Amino acid sequence: MPLDAICTAALAAQLEQEIAGGRIDKVQQPERDMLLLSLRANGRNRRLLIAAGTGNARVHLTEASFENPAEPPMFCMLLRKHLVGAHIVSIFQPEHERMLILLLDTCDELGVQARRQLVVEMIGRSANVILVGEDGRIIDCLRRVDFAGDAMRRLLPGMIYRMPPKQEKLSFFESDAESRRVLIAGADRSTPMDKWLLDRFSGLSPLICRELSYRCGGDYELLPVQLDALAETVENGEYAPCLINRDGKPFDFSFLRISQYGEAAQTELCESFSQLLDAFYTRRDQQEQQRRRGRELQRSVKSARDRLARKLAGQREDYRKTETREEVRRRAELVTANLYRIRRGDRSLVCEDYYEPDCPEISIALDPLKTPQQNAAALYKEYGKLKGARQHLSVLIEQGEQQLDYLNSVLDELERAESEKDLSDIRRELSETGYLRRQKGARTEKGRAQTPLRFVTDAGLEVLVGRSNVQNDELTTKLARRTDYWLHTQRVHGSHVILRCEGQEPDEASLEQAASIAAYYSQGREAGKIPVDYTMVRFVRKPSDSLPGKVIYTDYHTILAEADEALVNRLKK
Repeated sequence: MPLDAICTAALAAQLEQEIAGGRIDKVQQPERDMLLLSLRANGRNRRLLIAAGTGNARVHLTEASFENPAEPPMFCMLLRKHLVGAHIVSIFQPEHERMLILLLDTCDELGVQARRQLVVEMIGRSANVILVGEDGRIIDCLRRVDFAGDAMRRLLPGMIYRMPPKQEKLSFFESDAESRRVLIAGADRSTPMDKWLLDRFSGLSPLICRELSYRCGGDYELLPVQLDALAETVENGEYAPCLINRDGKPFDFSFLRISQYGEAAQTELCESFSQLLDAFYTRRDQQEQQRRRGRELQRSVKSARDRLARKLAGQREDYRKTETREEVRRRAELVTANLYRIRRGDRSLVCEDYYEPDCPEISIALDPLKTPQQNAAALYKEYGKLKGARQHLSVLIEQGEQQLDYLNSVLDELERAESEKDLSDIRRELSETGYLRRQKGARTEKGRAQTPLRFVTDAGLEVLVGRSNVQNDELTTKLARRTDYWLHTQRVHGSHVILRCEGQEPDEASLEQAASIAAYYSQGREAGKIPVDYTMVRFVRKPSDSLPGKVIYTDYHTILAEADEALVNRLKK
C-alpha cells in the first residue's frame, strides 16, 4: 500500500525526533527514483532513504545497502551542490498531505547562509522530489512537469512552488465528532461502508477503511465509535507500526493492528515506522529483484538449452544419414569389380549384386563426366566421409546430451534458488563453464562461498545438501567421508545429499528422512513418492572432464520417498 496521510504524520513525528538538527554529509542516487542522504544526527551516523517511484514512494531511515552507478545523475550532482553540509532544521507534514518537507539551513554559492526545502511528494503516480529555494522558487525536480502535463500545476526550475490541489473531501484530521456523525447520518446504507468512507474522507487509506468496516461488521450505527477511537489514536500519537505478512512475505503495513485478514495473514509489530518501511519495501524490493534476476538468468539458460537442443536435432539427423554408408561401400566395390563394363559417358551401371544370395541385377548411378575409376574413387570417398562423420557425430551427440542434461539441472537449481546468493553462485558456475559471457567491465563477484544446506535427523545424524552443481561436486568429492551415505533422486535432477554416519550404519528412520530431503530438493518435489538411490560415498566417482554435478555410482539401493516440506522445515538448522 502507499503511505497514507496518518502513516505520514507518524513518520514525520519520528523523523523529527531522530534526525532534526543533523548534518547531511553525503548525497547519493543509487536508482532513478531513489535518493540516499548520509547524516550525522544525535551522535550517530544515519542514512535517510527517499523514494519517489510509482507504488513505492516513501521516506525513512534505512539499514539496507545499495550499489551506486558509476556516474551520478545530474539531479544528484545538483543536490550535492546544495545539500552537502546542510543542517536539518525540521521535518514536517504540510496540510496533512502525503508529503514531507525537510527544512534545511545551508550556504549558497557565495557562502551566504540560505534556507532550502527538500519537498517529497508521495502522491501516487505524481510522486516527486523537489528542491525549493528561500524565495519559494523551484531550483530543480527529480521529475519535471512541463506544459504537456497538468495545466494547473507545472514543476520547472525557476517557477514558484505550489502545493498539490486538495481533494474535495472532508479531511479526517480536520473533522470533529459532530461533523462525522452528521455525515454518517446522511449515508446511503446500501453502499459498502469501506467504499463510503473512502469517498467521504481524505487521509484514510483503503486498508483502514476496510478495517473500520470489518470492526463494525458493516453496521453504520457502530461507525461513529470506531471513528472516534481512530481520531483519539491519531491525536495522542498512539501508533503501532504493524507489518502484515502472508506466507512469510511482506503483504501490507499500517499504523494500527489489522484484524480483517484473520488467520490468512500474520502481523508483526515494529519498533518504529522507519523499521517498518525498511522491512516492508526493502524486503519486497529484494524479493522482486531476486525474482527478476532469476527470470533473466532462467531465460539465458533456456535460450542456451533450446539452442543446444536444435543443434542436437540436426546432429542426430546427420547421424541417421550415415546409416547408408555400408550401401555406399557395396556400390563402390561393385563398380570396381565391373570397371570393364563401364564406358566413359555412361550414366549408370547394371550389374549383378553378388552380396545378395540370388545375385539380382541392380542399377548404380554414375557421373558421365568421370572415368570409371573416378566414379569408383568418388564412391569410396563418400563412404569414408560417412564413416568418419558417424564416428565424429557419435562423440558430439554424447557431449551434447551431457550438456543438455547439465543445463536442465541448472534450470532445476534456479527453480529452487532461495536467495540472491544462490543466484550468484549459479551465475558464477555458468560463467566458469562458458554458458554465460562475462560482460566487459563487470566486477568479479567476491565473498565467502556458501555452505551446504544443513539438517539434523531425529536420531542426531547430520544431512548436507548441495545448493548448486559446483557445490554438489565439492560436497560429494571433498567434504563427504568415504563411509558417509550419498543420496540422489533416480532419473530426475536434484541436489546431492550426504548423510553423515561417522563410520556407523545409519538407522532406517534417518535414511528415510534423508531420502525425503533428497526428494524435496529435486525436480520430483511435486511428484509424490519417487525412487531415491543411496550408496556409500566410496562407490561414487566423478568422471574426468565431466560437467559440474555429474557423477557415476555403483552398489546402490533404492528407496521410495516423498518430499515432505513440514519435515524439511523441522529438520533444517
